[in-house]
Amino acid sequence: MTAIGSGAAEVRNAVERAYREEWTRIVATLIGATRDWDVAEEAAADAFERAAVRWPSEGVPRNTGAWLTTVARNRALDILRRRGVELDKVREWIVMDELHAPGEPTDPADIAVAATEIDDRLRLIFTCAHPALSLEARVALTLRTVAGLETGEIARAFLVPEATMAQRLVRAKRKIRTAGIPYRVPEGDDLRPRLDGVLSVLMLVHNEGYLASSGDQLLRVDLQDEAVRLARLVVDLMPDEPEPAGLLALLLLQHSRSRARVDDAGDLVPLDEQDRTRWNAAEIAEGLAILERLDSDHASGRTDAAAGPYRLQAEIQRVHARAASTDDTDWAEIVRCYDALIHSSPSPVLELNRAVARGLAGHPQTALEELDRITASGALSGYHLLPAAQADMLRRLGRRDAADARYRLALSLAPTEPERRYLLRRLAELAAQERAR
Repeated sequence: MTAIGSGAAEVRNAVERAYREEWTRIVATLIGATRDWDVAEEAAADAFERAAVRWPSEGVPRNTGAWLTTVARNRALDILRRRGVELDKVREWIVMDELHAPGEPTDPADIAVAATEIDDRLRLIFTCAHPALSLEARVALTLRTVAGLETGEIARAFLVPEATMAQRLVRAKRKIRTAGIPYRVPEGDDLRPRLDGVLSVLMLVHNEGYLASSGDQLLRVDLQDEAVRLARLVVDLMPDEPEPAGLLALLLLQHSRSRARVDDAGDLVPLDEQDRTRWNAAEIAEGLAILERLDSDHASGRTDAAAGPYRLQAEIQRVHARAASTDDTDWAEIVRCYDALIHSSPSPVLELNRAVARGLAGHPQTALEELDRITASGALSGYHLLPAAQADMLRRLGRRDAADARYRLALSLAPTEPERRYLLRRLAELAAQERAR
């Protein structure tokens, strides 16, 4: 223990740090032992509540993970006993007396325990992202069980009542139980598509934080933080898989611009107007280092797979991160990256982004023609960024009346207040240019 009577701030920081570092491991281990998600979450939450009460007077344990695991294990045992579970069965399930916090095990038995903990965390992540669950349930369950967010926090993030989110989580857990969804990591040919599903859930969490689907805020940095943290966890647990590393690089490079994407009033600041000194240099350095390592692994033959979609998207972000300004950006390289992405994973949103990159590379008419083809296909009907991109290309071509009409359509479709205010500013600029003629 640290000194008894530790300061309030020290204890609070210790509890918060332990929550970030230990929640997933403890919950995953308890679920692996009991096969009961509610017992695992209740017992883990109780352990952290007891830490907040006891550590101020008893001191912060040197090994907080072991302390929390022991308290959570005993709490799970109490819950199961109270439910009338046979004692022999309880003892069979709660085989955790010698669990250790993560470290460098030296005893063979410790190595086996550490491997079990890693397996349990991977099982938890893959189970939460199982394709038998609805996409919204996968995202919610991952945020609740893996990230440890409270139900109310998740509900606020996705703008639904807390009771609705609680029911969503209950249904997801019930589906896992009644449908017999296995608590395991897929093997062989099943691993790749299932891993892609896990990564897509993390990307959805990040996307909701990066560009909110509705509401008064453009971005939710807390959700971006969680997506980065969960991506780190997957990389730590699957270090030989290149695509999780590609996703982590992508999230870090996008997250690095968060502070510059809105001004003090919460209004959107487009890329060409951002103060690049506000970009997070440490996150950029880490993201670039990951991509350089992946480049090295591929060149040396340690990985022979072609770059996946997250790696390719990270390559686009690498171009932005290295550019001193929008004018200095290698837009032709970005177009090439989008070509590769569309070849491997066709998507009208990717086609839209490629068209914008072509326009910024100095070909606004070509970009406009591509955007018009996407509009004619109906693939992105109702998507506000399509008419907004058309308006921008029309503005660059000096076609102000046509640009005005597309900006107004985008305004009618925009889901967030910051985006609406941005489009109104664009309309005001067009009006001012017209008056100045």
